[in-house]
Amino acid sequence: MSFLKVSPKSEFIFETSKIASDKSISHRCAIFSLLSDKPSIVRNFLNAEDTLCTLSISESLGANVKKDGDTLVITPPKELKEPASILDCGNSGTAIRLLMGFLSSLDGFYVLHGDKYLASRPMKRVSNPLREIGAIIDGRDGGELAPISIRGAKLEPFNYDSPIASAQVKSALILAGLRAKGVSTLSEPTLSRDHTEKMLRAMGVDIVSNGTTVTLHPMTKPLKPLDITVPNDPSSGFFFAVAAAITPNSKVILKNMLLNPTRVEAYKVLQKMGTKIEFIEKENSYDSVGDIVIEYAPLKGVVVEDNIAWLIDELPALSIAFGYADGNSLVKNAKELRVKESDRISSVVENLKKCGLHVDEFEDGYEVIGGEFKTATVDSYGDHRVAMSFAIAGLITPIQVTDTKCIQTSFPNFIELLSSIGNVSYGY
Repeated sequence: MSFLKVSPKSEFIFETSKIASDKSISHRCAIFSLLSDKPSIVRNFLNAEDTLCTLSISESLGANVKKDGDTLVITPPKELKEPASILDCGNSGTAIRLLMGFLSSLDGFYVLHGDKYLASRPMKRVSNPLREIGAIIDGRDGGELAPISIRGAKLEPFNYDSPIASAQVKSALILAGLRAKGVSTLSEPTLSRDHTEKMLRAMGVDIVSNGTTVTLHPMTKPLKPLDITVPNDPSSGFFFAVAAAITPNSKVILKNMLLNPTRVEAYKVLQKMGTKIEFIEKENSYDSVGDIVIEYAPLKGVVVEDNIAWLIDELPALSIAFGYADGNSLVKNAKELRVKESDRISSVVENLKKCGLHVDEFEDGYEVIGGEFKTATVDSYGDHRVAMSFAIAGLITPIQVTDTKCIQTSFPNFIELLSSIGNVSYGY
């Protein structure tokens, strides 16, 4: 699929339990299952390109994966094996960065690579702190770019003060610290997404989170296996939240969603802009899970400058809401957007301008003056979230998005769901 055309249909009331399974948790299930000595049971694993790459890598390391309907049984090997070939991470920054930490303390030699977009993303944020504790890591540009080679080593405990709030950096170091020689600590400027800490604690790791500081004791025995149903992904669901927020007289009900506070910040921003949103918790085992109800109300401009690490994936979709709001919306402290699947500041700004909006770009953000979208053709820049965000804009004004194959990396049934509320066509 190389292009996607979307045009308005009508107002809607849309309820679904078919939002893509959570990508972050699915990645972690595939990797964390290797830390046990018993089979893990994972239901509702995300069947998308990114997460299937991670699952395939687990198999390359010796895991046996059996699928029975919606359930995966991942049986770890008695001893992880050195793979004979390159480990393909596809488009996934989460996969490559977490695996850098995981593999750095294992015996053997490993090479991680991915597609052309992943090969341009920065890796020193992970490789440098790992090298400081004894990891043997190399790559293009001194370890900044993939392919990344890793020679397993004995690691020292660490006391690392991260300059950025990044769940990927934090998780990589935690995974490395599980086999370090002593107790490790990591601090970050603000709390990033905390799935790793919660999941590993439930599996038996002695890990304590105190605000922005994590204290980690190394493993002394294999962890308890996972027995988890992966909730639906709030980052994927957010596209449909924005759909309700910009379409008068419309309502969306998202079922079985992950409600972790670090994952629903974008919904809170929509609330601040005027959208009616309700969170209904249904269970809380590995994490909080429930329903999210989103209902249209007129939008007003907003300043977004806090908890940026909590909504780094949703800002492209939020930008569509900014465009339909009354007044100006300003994003600050978001330089991290420049090193995602695309330079999301540049990608969003250029596409909004093509849609006829006035946008000012800054080094760490941008300002959008709300107005009227015009029909346009925009580019995904190989970024699945940019592609889906501008497809949602087409529910009000016809939009064509090019280079849309990337949608398959995280949300394979996006077009099917979008077709329920808009007119959709696509081609190759």
